[in-house]
Amino acid sequence: MKTICSLFIIAIHVCYFSIAFSASFESTKRAAEQGDAVARNKLGTMYYRGEGVKQDYQKAKALYEKAAAQGLAEAQFNLGKVYGFAKGVPQDLATACQWWEKAAAQGYVKAQLFLGIMYHEGRGVAQDYEKSCDWFEKAAAQGDADAMVALGLAHEYAKGVRYDIDTAKAWYDKACQRGLQEGCNAAARLNR
Repeated sequence: MKTICSLFIIAIHVCYFSIAFSASFESTKRAAEQGDAVARNKLGTMYYRGEGVKQDYQKAKALYEKAAAQGLAEAQFNLGKVYGFAKGVPQDLATACQWWEKAAAQGYVKAQLFLGIMYHEGRGVAQDYEKSCDWFEKAAAQGDADAMVALGLAHEYAKGVRYDIDTAKAWYDKACQRGLQEGCNAAARLNR
């Protein structure tokens, strides 16, 4: 009897969340069709991830393009991911970087981090350690711990900035304080 009651409760929860998700999808779809950039981006993400709908990168891309054209930084970042990770399109890192640049210029922290990585590795853009550090600094100023570790590495290995082990330690410590284990490990390594 307990098992039947447990299964019944689970079934009710599944039905409730399915209905709630369906209602959320429908209201988001309506808002997207009316031109709401945030809704277009959200609906695009539902298609991108296959959340409540069949995964469809082409629909996601089309929705991201509309929202990105409206200037929504998150949609510009997401469109960059479509091209950068070859989701429904051939991989085009230069186009990905162009979209990330637009989002980063608006202060979108994930785009700033991604651009820092792309400039560091010379992927989609010419390798430029100084520009890489500029983007990492912008992301770190917004609290991004991964960017803090990247800046620590840049100072530790003199990539785009001068060698400065104390500054490297400081960046690693900040990343550690934000809860990033990689920052804690790097700080501990330098403190030996």
